[in-house]
Amino acid sequence: MGIDHGSKTWGLAVSNSDLTIATPLTTIKRTKFSLDIVKLANLCKDYNIESFIIGLPLNMDGSEGPRVDSVRHFAINLINAKDELGFEPIIAFCDERLSTHSMTDVLLEHNIRHKNHKAVIDKLAAQVILQGALDQINKF
Repeated sequence: MGIDHGSKTWGLAVSNSDLTIATPLTTIKRTKFSLDIVKLANLCKDYNIESFIIGLPLNMDGSEGPRVDSVRHFAINLINAKDELGFEPIIAFCDERLSTHSMTDVLLEHNIRHKNHKAVIDKLAAQVILQGALDQINKF
């Protein structure tokens, strides 16, 4: 599962069983971690998820800032939530620079505007993150 971790939402994407194609899934509006993890756990069960590719929001120069710390903390929380998830997650990070920006551009190019625009962007960004990781995996 690909995750675009944001301060207000988690954009989610899943891959096919061949690990070649990422598809946007949904967006979880963040509330309290203990409640949000239940929603995530249900999706993981429905889609047989065992691992996560989480977008790492590096600065444009490749350096790490406070947002990276937040994502790493989130990953630790996922690992600590193995009982709630029902499995011990395997977690990897993928550079997410420009993933949200590129999806915003795509939506604007196609004149897609609506009140849930942000939720659409978040799950599309998760797709970009996951697809990037799948492409790297399949190079080998």
